[in-house]
Amino acid sequence: MSRLRTRLLGVLVLVTGFLTTAGPTQPASALTDELWFDSQAAATLTVDGGRFKDGLGREVVLRGYNVSGETKLKENNGLPFASVADARKSATALRALGGGNSVRFLLSWAYAEPARGQVDTAYLSAATAQMGAFLDAGIRVYPDFHQDLYSRWLFDSDSWYTGDGAPKWAVDLGNYPDEYCGICPFWGQNITSNAAVTKSTYDFWHNTYGVQDSFLATAQKTMAYIKQNLSADQFRGVIGFDPWNEPHPGVLDSGQTSRAWEKDVMWPFYVKFRARMDAAGWQSKPAFVEPNLFWNANIDFQKQEGGLLDAGTIGPRYVFNTHFYDQKAISGVFMWGKAENGQYTTNFGTVRDRAAAGGTTAIVSEFGHPLAGSVSDKAPTVYKAMYQALDSRVKGGSWWSDPAASGPVLSGSQWQWDLYHGRHRELMNDNPDKVQTEGDAWNGEDLSAVRLDDSGTAVLRQDARLLDRVYPSATAGSALAFTYEDRSRDGSTTLTWNPVPSTLPNVSSLVGSGQYALLVWRSDGSTEPTELHLPASFPTASTTVVSDLGVTSSPPAYTTSTPVAAAREPGGTGSRRLLLTAPDSGKLHYALVTNGATAPSATRLDAARTELSGWLASEFGQR
Repeated sequence: MSRLRTRLLGVLVLVTGFLTTAGPTQPASALTDELWFDSQAAATLTVDGGRFKDGLGREVVLRGYNVSGETKLKENNGLPFASVADARKSATALRALGGGNSVRFLLSWAYAEPARGQVDTAYLSAATAQMGAFLDAGIRVYPDFHQDLYSRWLFDSDSWYTGDGAPKWAVDLGNYPDEYCGICPFWGQNITSNAAVTKSTYDFWHNTYGVQDSFLATAQKTMAYIKQNLSADQFRGVIGFDPWNEPHPGVLDSGQTSRAWEKDVMWPFYVKFRARMDAAGWQSKPAFVEPNLFWNANIDFQKQEGGLLDAGTIGPRYVFNTHFYDQKAISGVFMWGKAENGQYTTNFGTVRDRAAAGGTTAIVSEFGHPLAGSVSDKAPTVYKAMYQALDSRVKGGSWWSDPAASGPVLSGSQWQWDLYHGRHRELMNDNPDKVQTEGDAWNGEDLSAVRLDDSGTAVLRQDARLLDRVYPSATAGSALAFTYEDRSRDGSTTLTWNPVPSTLPNVSSLVGSGQYALLVWRSDGSTEPTELHLPASFPTASTTVVSDLGVTSSPPAYTTSTPVAAAREPGGTGSRRLLLTAPDSGKLHYALVTNGATAPSATRLDAARTELSGWLASEFGQR
């Protein structure tokens, strides 16, 4: 539906009032808890003006997780879940406990094409059904053909490490040397130090033995299968495709730089993949393309020049898709202490800048830190600093005095969401004497945000205050600034990196020791609301909103005539959202959302609004 028709419908709603919160009769395929505008919003997500846009033209922020590293294992034959029922359980928990509205859904080339030229439709059927469980929960999906260290079949049965990705037949073609990494305490060192990995990776990029052609053919068949076997409504929730996880040249040709490799080898592959997407019926969906894995490494000797510097204006048919891990923190050597307030704002600011230079938007499709082991004590601060940098390019403490520099809110997918954490039974490299059960069961990793308790219920392994966050999932207009103080914990210590300044005493008093978020946006004439995800820690009776649109200490149920309201998010998971309706055009608006106040008086709320209105005028003026 066009934006104009959508707005006309919204005007009709406001004038006649004939649509209630429940909305008109929905088609059988509609999601549970949909409101009148949700089906239109769920139309194909596009990139426009350097932002993700939904079917109503609202700016969208994607937040969620990778589902899941289980795909890298053999125990469920390259699928994220053992069953569709487990996928449904995971999707509900991801939405209700983890606050996610999207997932990067891992697929395996090895299981999609176990024999050359023969796509396994049984595998694709199972994967598509599991994907559907997330789409039916109102969660957007972008699949990823995942690989690490090219293939598990490069590794000996008694090896310290394993890989995933390419099928056995692709490895057999190469007669690669026996794998050996030398002194490699971290599995990632195999990327550059293991000749079996580097040579097979080189062969893929140079289409030796036609392996890249085979992969592209399988990718096209996979995408066509997904489109044909999801309903039209489900397929609209599939927002794009990540062609290749963490690309790296393996070996550079003589005289070639990593930047030249991106331009001359990697980018042509993405152009070919884009053509395969189009041929499979994915013309309206962007390719989520990753630059050289090490383009933004934060250890100098790892860093390699890249970031699609020579790809030009890649435009809205591509998304700048990158990963970020703090290798200094993970090393345990190059960073001894905890992460600090604002530690990653520069790194993530660079991601914003590269996307803007390419004429598109960005997503950090992997980020994380070990939750067990010798450096796991850093995890609470590392994650908080990463989410802080996703929210804004201005660190806490400086945000209130420079909100206009906040920049776009970045989308991101945390690594990872593995329902089977600690309950695996993976025969590492098919070795019955090396059964992996602990953690993620893959190369000693332990990064899953979720696990099952003894009753089979999904529970978080991290602080819910950190993971289940307020974020602007859809902005009707342009988001100008956003911050969220989650008050997450590092052990028994509450981390408060962005306190309300003393120059706003009434706002500070209202927030108290609670969590709070503040969004500033400019309206565009839409009658559909701006949406913020409400975490479970923001029950309606304890949620206070101070906005130029109104003030409330308990948002009412949504109606088309209620400018500040609450409603459930689509999908039937019980997750909730705040809805802010400003059907004017070109005006600045703000909304403070906090759970720190207890039955505040009208006088107190009005005093806080007066302060925030003054702050807005001071910081943004007529912009």
